This record gives sequence, structure tokens and C-alpha cells, in this order.
Amino acid sequence: MADLRATWADELEGAARSQDYRQRAVAYRAIGQFRHRQKLELLRRGLEDESPACRGTAILSIELLSRDSPSVVNGARPLLHHLAAADGNEAVRRLAVMSLKNGSPQAETIVLLNGLAGNDEQPRELREAAAKVAEILRKRAATR
Repeated sequence: MADLRATWADELEGAARSQDYRQRAVAYRAIGQFRHRQKLELLRRGLEDESPACRGTAILSIELLSRDSPSVVNGARPLLHHLAAADGNEAVRRLAVMSLKNGSPQAETIVLLNGLAGNDEQPRELREAAAKVAEILRKRAATR
């Protein structure tokens, strides 16, 4: 079993380095689906990928892995903040906002989300998602 897992990990690394964005996206998706926590660094690289599809898929895997442990989001928080605030793709921005709900309720995240929610120049869906996640994090912080 260990040999199969090692072979699969090598194949996953190769796919994440592919020139084809579709193969990279599949690799990022597989990391989350198979709960492959040893590949978190690959997901962080996926957050910086040139392809919005790859960035979005990496965010989805981070969100999936962080349901059990906020450390996954906490470890990628600066990248997620950047994506939520400044990514060129609106869907990637919303995914980044939604993934932040699984992290620890840190003040800078709540401030960022409140800023997005209150900015009328941002798309409505992004403002609504940011307000919702900010409220979740505020409530979680209050119960601590």
C-alpha cells in the first residue's frame, strides 16, 4: 500500500507541474478529494497558478481539507487574503472568501471581509459572501 501511495504521490507531483492547466487542476482537486495533507505545499503553489481554474480548484481543496482542521486555511491565509481582495477572477475571489470561514477567526481576516462587504464597487455576490463569512467568524471569535 505504501508503494502505491508513493507512486501516486509522484504522479500527482508531475500532474501539478504539467504545462496543461487541466492536468494541474485535476491534480489540485485530487489532493483535496483524497485528503492528501502531505501535498499542502502543492496547493499553495496552486493558489499562485496563472490559470483561474487551477487557483479555484486549489482553493476548493483547501476548503475541503480545512473542514477538519483550521490549520490548512491558517497556513495559506496570506495567499487567500490576496486572492479574496485582488484576484482578477470574481469566482476565485468568492471561493477564497468562502474558504476563510474554516480558518481561525483572526481580526485581520474579519477586517478584510468587512471591507469587501461594505465596498459598493465590489460585485454583489462577493459582498454578500464576505458579509456572511465575516459574521460566522465574528460569532466564532465571540464564543472563544
